[in-house]
Amino acid sequence: MRVLCAPNAFKGSLAAASVAAAMAAGARDAHADAAELPVADGGDGTLDVLLGAAGGRGRTAVLTVTGPLGDPVLARFGWSGPGEAVVELAEASGLRLVAPDRRDALRATSLGTGELIAAALDAGARRIVVGAGGSASTDGGAGIAAALGVRLRGGGHPLSPGGSALTELESIDAAGLHPRLRSCAVVVAADVDAPLLGPRGAAAVFAPQKGASPPEVALLERALARLAAVLERDLHVPLAVATLPGAGAGGGSGYGLAAIAEARLVSGAALVCDLAGIDAALRQADLVVTGEGRLDPSTAAGKAPAEVARRARAAGLACVALTGSAIDPPPLFDEVVEIGSGLPPGESMARAAELLRTATAALVRRRGAAQ
Repeated sequence: MRVLCAPNAFKGSLAAASVAAAMAAGARDAHADAAELPVADGGDGTLDVLLGAAGGRGRTAVLTVTGPLGDPVLARFGWSGPGEAVVELAEASGLRLVAPDRRDALRATSLGTGELIAAALDAGARRIVVGAGGSASTDGGAGIAAALGVRLRGGGHPLSPGGSALTELESIDAAGLHPRLRSCAVVVAADVDAPLLGPRGAAAVFAPQKGASPPEVALLERALARLAAVLERDLHVPLAVATLPGAGAGGGSGYGLAAIAEARLVSGAALVCDLAGIDAALRQADLVVTGEGRLDPSTAAGKAPAEVARRARAAGLACVALTGSAIDPPPLFDEVVEIGSGLPPGESMARAAELLRTATAALVRRRGAAQ
């Protein structure tokens, strides 16, 4: 049996490459051949997966940039080839950079991500892929815009960072936009297909995960709507841009980049799977194993395991998902296995590699015996 191990990261526990390695070790324990193909969807870990797929061409740069709450942080961006840069929003503006007791959805900014993009432009990038998931901010990409030279003003002064400040937004001036942006193709790898506004939007669905209370969610919704209205008035950005799938990714950063950089919004999972060469790998497989730390109904809306499962099904292959927690997962997988079932969450996360190896070996033996 030939097993393709194509998982996403187990957030807070293992990177995608480590998950794939543990799964592959389990498959080999069961005397199967195994191939490792870590994937991502635009969220945490996208940079490492894309650089891994680039092989010897991949390299990274490390900068000090503005973190989500204004503190300096070290963040990486990468080069996947000549003139081709990869920026992961979570590196500079990610929720993982903010301790749970410091989360502030109103003040968090995407400024540091814009600083990474500016650095890539300064270094000669002609194409930039921006992984837009895992953000701490809900500022519609206003911080990114500011870092790229856009002036946002309210009350006669430059606007303060953060999503809530957008309620005071009075004008936007793009005369100082980074000059190299016009000759650079920007692609946003969105980890969700959400629009900017409304019940499926950046504030309503994702701001609560960043610490926002219901009144704060309502305030952020008004703030993002204000941003879209002023961009339409001052820069003639069609309101329809806010409805694009992926506009709500990264706290609305997908929208902001589409508005100021004419970025193309794409499924991050599809982009990564294409660049990683999953379709060719599927042709050499008999069984596919994927997974991530949690599977739930949102998995179907742009997450990497769902993309892997759809492609496996199209190739006529069974796809099994391993996860730490399954809460009403979508019916895309032939089987869902919760690793560490019955263990305390902390122990399950600490033993994730061991549990993944054991679970993969068991399922390969079971499916091999059933053939």
